[in-house]
Amino acid sequence: MEIWINPACSKCRSAVSLLDAEGAEYTVRRYLEDVPSEAEIRAVLERLNLEPWDITRTREAAAGELGLKDWPRDETARDRWITALAEHPKLIQRPIITADDGTALVARSEEAVREALAHNKS
Repeated sequence: MEIWINPACSKCRSAVSLLDAEGAEYTVRRYLEDVPSEAEIRAVLERLNLEPWDITRTREAAAGELGLKDWPRDETARDRWITALAEHPKLIQRPIITADDGTALVARSEEAVREALAHNKS
């Protein structure tokens, strides 16, 4: 299991604390330092069963600078969104947990972290 975090994020810290409390084995990826490639973002999106705009933090300053609110949210713009996430990783929603069974979750709640743990035990 891997968790993509920003250490400054309270939801990320809560998720890591819960994983630790449950004795989970996981790898931490500080995605602002170890920036995911476009291919990695595509793979995570597939595992999440989401589109790039679904995991984009549209209230970040970079989102405003890029004008993301005006970008189409369809297949024609999908690559553009993925490129933006790779070039501006702060836009990626967090934390994201990828479980060993191939699933992934945006784990912003305790329930989502527990769901990821359940997937990891499968």
